Amino acid sequence: MDLVTRPLTSERWADLEALFLAKGCSMARSCWCMYYRESGKVAVPDGLTAAEHRRRRLQALAASDPPPGLIGYRDGVPVGWVSLGPREAFPRLRRSPVAKAVDDLPVWSIVCFVVPPEYRHQGVATGLLQGAVAFARERGVVALEAYPVDKAVHGSDAWLWNGAMSMYAKAGFAEVARRKPERPVVRLMLKNLAGKA
Repeated sequence: MDLVTRPLTSERWADLEALFLAKGCSMARSCWCMYYRESGKVAVPDGLTAAEHRRRRLQALAASDPPPGLIGYRDGVPVGWVSLGPREAFPRLRRSPVAKAVDDLPVWSIVCFVVPPEYRHQGVATGLLQGAVAFARERGVVALEAYPVDKAVHGSDAWLWNGAMSMYAKAGFAEVARRKPERPVVRLMLKNLAGKA
């Protein structure tokens, strides 16, 4: 599949909303890819639901640099989303028994994929991962890290927002830790420690 990835910007916000509001993406529109960007209880302003507060916070991040993620397009139509950024942008990872830091390498983390059901099993997540790798490489990132699901029996796609281990393995990611049987930490080195790509 020919997939083009573009950073989320304020101008592309409507494309992200189209993905998150699509049928079959209810988890995405309750979280708005803010779960890993939170740590502890988040105060929600009066008059807003937690989901609406998260939506507004992600929309504000769309104007930031680095952007909070990439949108995948096929023939100009938004078909998927991948959330990534510097590990320190995701405070919940610090407390996670699965995804806590392996070492002090300044990694970027891939934390979430959103692909509406009508576009699943068409290579969208793989294309998003390729786009994330290219984007991180362009940004001079040393290593890209992720926290996929590794199950012998395939489960519901709705629970694969971290991505499947097999997809990362095919993209050249190597396992660097495994603190729970079905949840490895994988990493792709984009530069050697001397700084050469």
